[in-house]
Formats: sequence, C-alpha cells, structure tokens
Amino acid sequence: MNKLLRIFKHRWMDRSDTLRAVPDDMAERLARRVAASEGRHTGEVRLCVEAALPLSYLWRLGPETGLPVVVRDRALTWFGRLRVWDTEHNNGVLIYVLLAEHAIEFVADRALSRRVSRAQWQAIVDRLASRLRAGDFEDGLTQALEEVSALLVERFPADAGTVRPNELPDAVVRR
Repeated sequence: MNKLLRIFKHRWMDRSDTLRAVPDDMAERLARRVAASEGRHTGEVRLCVEAALPLSYLWRLGPETGLPVVVRDRALTWFGRLRVWDTEHNNGVLIYVLLAEHAIEFVADRALSRRVSRAQWQAIVDRLASRLRAGDFEDGLTQALEEVSALLVERFPADAGTVRPNELPDAVVRR
C-alpha cells in the first residue's frame, strides 16, 4: 500500500471504530476476565485496542522502516504509557491490537520475556489474528488472555492465600 493511501486510511479511522470493535459491554467482560486472570498469578495484563496510528508514526514509514517496526514501536509506547513495565515482578504483558492494519503485538516485560520464547508469543498472536479476521473479537481476545494467563500461572503463580494489590487497571484501553 502506498504511503499516501495508508495515511488516508489511518486518518479516516477513529475511536468510534474501536468502540464498534470492542463495545462497552464487551470491554467490561474483558476487564473482569483480566481481573480473574490476575488472581491466579503475579503478573499484570493490559489490553489496548487502537483504531489507527498517529500521523507522527505514519510519516516514519519508508523502505528502511517498515510497518511491522512502526507498529512494534507504537506498542512499546503504549507499554510505557500504561506503565506495564513498572510492576513489582517485571512480569507485565501488553496485548496491543491496531485495527487499521489488522496488526497485533504482544509486549512482555523483562522477567516474562526471558521465560517465554518468541515462538510461543507468535503462536498466540497467530491464533488471535485468525479469530479477529473472522470478526470474533471477544472470543479471540478472551482466548489470547487465557493463553497469556496460562503462561503467567506456569511461570509466576500467585501464592495461595496471599492477597496482592492490583498494580494496574484492568480496563481495556480503547483509542
């Protein structure tokens, strides 16, 4: 896709597209699933669904900086903005979906990324992408959340009987 068409596509999409993909009731159910997940492990999970990239990211697109790099950079920006990196055990994960490009990125903090291979993350991304292409946002995001939770439970289980604070909001970020 040429750069001008891509810019137009991204400028055309907005938060209303995100709200159609993830309406309020779905966002509430997903937030409850995040909270339930976090009761079983010491990690923190954030879901972020964004309609389109800001213009500043789109201008960076070129032969040497392809779309995957720019999307990854945007996911890393959200990872920092949402403070996923700032958890006690350094085991937070961001599930980022960019609607305009049908792109998905998982960003895991350092303690978690050392214990989960790129292939494992990619397998979850591939399954989520398949569900999203079929228009099955809620089940796709739920399945991805369950798979991420299983990885966190295996590697960072919650201590039985210990109540730990919720370090980050459970709400889905929709932009």
